[in-house]
Amino acid sequence: MTRRPSDLPRLLTAAETAAPVEAVAVVAEDLRRRFAATKVSFLIVDLTGRALSRLSTATATGSDGETERIPLFGSVYEQVIRTQRPHHEPAGQEQRVIVPVTNRGDAIGLLELLLPAGRSKEDVVHAVGEAAHALAYVVIANGRFTDFYTWGKRTRPPTLAAEIQYQLLPQALSCEAAQFTFSGSLEPSEDLSGDTFDYSLDRDTLHLSVTDPMGHDLDAALAATVLVGALRRARRAGATLAEQARQGDQALTTHGHGHATGQLLRINLHTGQAKLVNAGHPWPLRMRAGLVETVPCQVDQPFGLAVVSPRPYRVQTLDLRPGDRLLMLTDGMLERHGEKVDVAALLRQTRSLHPRETTLMLTSAVRDAAGGRLEDDATVVCLDWHGPQEDHRHVSSGADTHQASAARPPNR
Repeated sequence: MTRRPSDLPRLLTAAETAAPVEAVAVVAEDLRRRFAATKVSFLIVDLTGRALSRLSTATATGSDGETERIPLFGSVYEQVIRTQRPHHEPAGQEQRVIVPVTNRGDAIGLLELLLPAGRSKEDVVHAVGEAAHALAYVVIANGRFTDFYTWGKRTRPPTLAAEIQYQLLPQALSCEAAQFTFSGSLEPSEDLSGDTFDYSLDRDTLHLSVTDPMGHDLDAALAATVLVGALRRARRAGATLAEQARQGDQALTTHGHGHATGQLLRINLHTGQAKLVNAGHPWPLRMRAGLVETVPCQVDQPFGLAVVSPRPYRVQTLDLRPGDRLLMLTDGMLERHGEKVDVAALLRQTRSLHPRETTLMLTSAVRDAAGGRLEDDATVVCLDWHGPQEDHRHVSSGADTHQASAARPPNR
């Protein structure tokens, strides 16, 4: 099937013309008509990464507004999410096509179509894949105006503390770039402990942070709000790494919200030089050439203790080389139920996977060890460092197995 040049612009125009809550349904109906499909569905990934919600379905008889929750484990949907590769299979007199809806490595959901048999598999998969790429931007853009897509990501209504905590996370939990691939995962405890992670990418630098306030519930969420706000404010104002840490410390001290451990990391994208501040936080893990080791570093006082210990934070160099996989985590991954999980072994076992899958498997392992009821938040961020010499975004996965000259699938 040959694509008409006007298809994609028309698709985006139709989505923008519709109300934000109807944008995906309009795209689904447009695809149904264009491909003569009997059914087109958009499925969004739940915040837990373990389920999907079928948010919109277009059929010949109209659109279905009912939401269906689908467990991911063991399904063909899980396969597509994990591999980020399309799935195609015969379905009686039809063919079933499932393609990932992804933006720079952030797995948003899936696009599923039932099409008449007889169309070329290659042409169909290519055309639907391009539509899914456009759909990722439609969801991101319209998510600014409605809670519809946020609601679809939630299996159950969060507590007030959880709502605050979720809003502190970056809008995209994964990011692929030329020099690195990054992903983070948060498995909240029953009483919410305020764990957060954050990142930002500018022209020259990748900024990463992991923070863990003391306490639980609303107090922890408020402490996290103050700390993350202070760290973001300093970063956006162009503060040095040491000054960013100082402002986070000062904010918690001034506003009386207790203290928090944390780790701040900055990597120069042109030189590969990595700088780290450790504020009373667990040391990172690094996998290099298949060997997992703890990276020892100087440990300064937690944030929020400026009055007790007004010493400056030390900026230290982190040895980071192309092919390394770096893991930063909170104590919930190592203590209590986390003690039952061999994080280093899991890191080795998942080294061929995308960081998105590695982080999810790590936090899920701790959740399973706790029987689904964590006593402390479990948070982990995973960074694959490809090196400053790279100039094309990486969409493959796995530290130590990447080859710069390897063939890459189409960017999404």
